[in-house]
Amino acid sequence: MRFRFFVWVAFILGGITVSKLLDKFIFNTKFHFNTLMFSIGIILLPLSFYISSKTGKLLKRFGKEGNVPRFQTNKLIREGIYSCMRHPMHLGLMLMPFSIAFLMNSISYMLIIVPVTAILMFVLIKTIEEPEAIKKFGDEYIKYMKEVPMFNLSLSCLKKLFQ
Repeated sequence: MRFRFFVWVAFILGGITVSKLLDKFIFNTKFHFNTLMFSIGIILLPLSFYISSKTGKLLKRFGKEGNVPRFQTNKLIREGIYSCMRHPMHLGLMLMPFSIAFLMNSISYMLIIVPVTAILMFVLIKTIEEPEAIKKFGDEYIKYMKEVPMFNLSLSCLKKLFQ
């Protein structure tokens, strides 16, 4: 878990550095303050933290039976937001690069880093997270995968995030 966190932080910081260089030398843009872009970033960043935090608390509260180590679960949650989306915490994490792009007012971050981050996250979910869940929960998770999409941006599902 800690390794994944540090990879995420390194990717965000690396993306900021790369995008600043790309904006300066390739896109030839200067970082000027844009109130609208900055305002969108100011709204998205706490929203990102809120979604990730809320879904993490749901995992902590309902995903454990007995004595389970911190950041681990042993019970599959299918209630609340998890009834319509398998990875709502990752949705929150995916909003973070968007918010950074808006806060930085960076075209290269939006056009390059955000899509690369989304693709990387999708690959990590498919190659690490879901195989671990299948190993842990077996057929129950396979059935869950068939019934509930990885991400669901429908209004009815998103409402569950804020209940």
